[in-house]
Amino acid sequence: MLIVEDEPYMAEAIRDGLRLEAIAADIAGDGDTALELLHTNAYDIAVLDRDIPGPSGDEIAERIVASGSGMPILMLTAADRLDDKVTGFELGADDYLTKPFELRELVLRLRALDRRRAHNRPPVREIAGLRLDPFRREVYRDGRYVALTRKQFAVLEVLVAAEGGVVSAEDLLEQAWDANADPFTNAVRITVSALRKRLGEPWIIATVPGVGYRIDPAPDTGRGGKGS
Repeated sequence: MLIVEDEPYMAEAIRDGLRLEAIAADIAGDGDTALELLHTNAYDIAVLDRDIPGPSGDEIAERIVASGSGMPILMLTAADRLDDKVTGFELGADDYLTKPFELRELVLRLRALDRRRAHNRPPVREIAGLRLDPFRREVYRDGRYVALTRKQFAVLEVLVAAEGGVVSAEDLLEQAWDANADPFTNAVRITVSALRKRLGEPWIIATVPGVGYRIDPAPDTGRGGKGS
């Protein structure tokens, strides 16, 4: 999990206490570090202090919610006012803990969030040797882990969800990019081409000329019809 806390002694005490409970944790002492860690690692839960340097805990929470990862958020604060808790929940927090607190209570709350998260996990999808885990943001092809960028993963997730059906470039742009994406951009073609190379041969993403792209349930070793 990720602990975002700007008081070093408290952050280290929480991390060390969680280790005794077999819970691994990284520490971010400010908002910028938290965003960097969230960009490079897949965490199960985020523990956010609201009052931190750089982007605030509230901003971090908003980013997590906007990412669509479904990562549970437990907020820490020195304030015990109802209004503060209300705003925290409105931002997307799943639970709230007021300082000072007992480590045992934090562990109990984290485990409850983890159980709830497990019940809400999106299903792992498999097609043509591909295994895509939306929750852990992991992709395997024939048992081999494939490292993808966030955009490549988003495009592949849309194609896999179509279960072999054709997805137009316009639909990919709408679902894997934001609403402000240029409809005339060649980003879809470039991303699909890079994704195809990451997944390796035989090419599993087929191009349907003039229509769009699809996952080929039975890819062959040739390159005909599979170009970008």
